[in-house]
Formats: sequence, structure tokens, C-alpha cells
Amino acid sequence: MVRKKPQFDFIIRDRFKLTTEKASRGELAYWRCSIKGKLAEIIGLDQFSRNIWRDTEKAFSQDNMALMLAQEAIKQPDYTHLPIKERKLILIPFMHSELPFIHQQAVPLFTVLNDKITLEFEIRHKEIIDHFGCYPHRNGILNRNSTPEEILFLKKLGSSF
Repeated sequence: MVRKKPQFDFIIRDRFKLTTEKASRGELAYWRCSIKGKLAEIIGLDQFSRNIWRDTEKAFSQDNMALMLAQEAIKQPDYTHLPIKERKLILIPFMHSELPFIHQQAVPLFTVLNDKITLEFEIRHKEIIDHFGCYPHRNGILNRNSTPEEILFLKKLGSSF
């Protein structure tokens, strides 16, 4: 998951910005020939984008492509042979989605991993989406207006990720 440390963001930006930009333009499609290649592209699009463009709209602009790749990856026979840690990384785009039906799909996928902490984290994400229809902590970055209920929610400790 994404660390919120400026030093870490700098390292990721320095090492992976160009690669992540290529992935966001579809220039690394040849990576998708293998499950590990898809995993690498998902990490760039879903995780590194958050470090590289933190607190900007661009941090989330690759989410749909990352989700599409994750949806493809879980259908590949090789997916079930990946270590749990790598399967979790493939599933994170489901967690980052603001679509309720994606979270309905995600809960069973995370359940199969037998990782209680990650499953609870997904359930927490799902509850927020089910309640608000979005992640309120993204509203300011994405220029969305927050409802009074969302504003109250955001004042609570642990309301954002």
C-alpha cells in the first residue's frame, strides 16, 4: 500500500515516473503477456501514481486502467499461483474503485487470500463507498463538493487512508 512519506514519494518519483507515464499512455502493453508483467503495470498505475502525483487529480487518473488490468489478471490461470503478497497488489485497484459493484466483487476476492487485515481494510473501503458513493477524502483533490455528512465524516480520526 502507498506510504505517505515525502522521502518515499521522492524515491518512487525519481525511479519510476517515466515508466509510470509510459504505462499510463499504454506504451507498456507488451508487459501484459505475462501475469508478472501485468502485476508490474498495475503497481505502476495504481501504487506509484499515488506517490508520484500525490495530492493531485493525476494520482487517481490511472485507476480505471489499473482496475481493467486487475480484472484481466484474476482470470488468468497463473494468478492463483502467485504468492499472496502479489495477489494482494493485483487486487488493490478493486479497493481503490469508487464503484459499489466493484467492491461487491472485491470482498470474495480478498476473502480467498485468508488475510484478515487486508479483508477488513477492503470491507472498510466498501462501507465508505456503500454509504457515500465515493471516497470523501478525495473530494478536494478531485474538485468535488462535499456534503455536510461527508465533512463530518472527514473530521473523524481514521476517516481517510
